[in-house]
Amino acid sequence: MLILASKSPRRKEILQGLGLNFICESPSVDESFPPRIDPNILVRELAMRKAEAVKIANSGDLVIAADTIVYHRGRILGKPKNEDDALVMLRLLSGDVHTVYTGYAVRSMYKTVCDFCATDVYFRNLDDDEIMKYIKTGEPMDKAGAYEIQGIGALLVDRIDGDYLNVVGLPASSLMFCLKDNFGFDYYGNKK
Repeated sequence: MLILASKSPRRKEILQGLGLNFICESPSVDESFPPRIDPNILVRELAMRKAEAVKIANSGDLVIAADTIVYHRGRILGKPKNEDDALVMLRLLSGDVHTVYTGYAVRSMYKTVCDFCATDVYFRNLDDDEIMKYIKTGEPMDKAGAYEIQGIGALLVDRIDGDYLNVVGLPASSLMFCLKDNFGFDYYGNKK
């Protein structure tokens, strides 16, 4: 059985789009981290914590876990606490580039593979009126970096350099290569 260790509807949609059959289990883990940690280390560590929190019932079970952060000029931007926090984040990102990191871990009873993907996202120059209108949609409120690229937030983005689905929350291509190379799947989500 394949288990997605996440409550994220976006990750669920990505796995469904890959043709994988799975169930979801939302692990409860400590997501605190030390200051000034390297972002690629952080996302892999958090993905590992989530994967390890899900119990494996038998040797055929596989757990997929992931964690996504927004990294801008040495700062990790999490989910905004309120509208003022979202305004501060979106002002920081306006007219600049930031990097979205997603770490993922795939765990079986016998093996764990952990990796990450990074995508650069370039924002247009945004004025406060445009930012406030976006915030009032409610979309930024539970998203790292205070935006959702697959929603209205796409209008804030000038371009990206890297994997689009990584910015959504799960780098599908990298994950499928991991499943193929390490856990006996083919490119179409079938277990060999």
